Amino acid sequence: MFKDNKNTAVKGTHTLIGAGSHFEGKLRSEYNLRLEGKFQGEIECTGEIVIGESGEAHSSIKGNEIIVAGKVFGDITTEGKLTITASGHVDGNVSAHSLVIAEGGVLNGISIMEKPLISAVPSPNSNNKSKKTPQPEAG
Repeated sequence: MFKDNKNTAVKGTHTLIGAGSHFEGKLRSEYNLRLEGKFQGEIECTGEIVIGESGEAHSSIKGNEIIVAGKVFGDITTEGKLTITASGHVDGNVSAHSLVIAEGGVLNGISIMEKPLISAVPSPNSNNKSKKTPQPEAG
């Protein structure tokens, strides 16, 4: 009679700030976020952030992956990919692992795309058991 809904359980709620809405403050989310309204403050999200075509953010934004189709006035930081679509406009500095700007998209700011440094020198605690050869003393 009743179905077992274990397969349809939502792993997390996604956040939507709809067109016509205006929020101020700090917004933190563990799941995806879509902004179609206006937001002023700080945004931090471990999921994907989408600034829709009608969305406008006057804020610093940190997220896993970010897509800008609207307007952002502030700095953007992501360890993933930042995509600025043809309708997207960013006024601020960006730091991203990967950056895509579609024809017509605007970025007014500095972009930094740094990969994490990989140490070529083994640490003293590593399991590298190479023997040191004695060196003659300078004298």
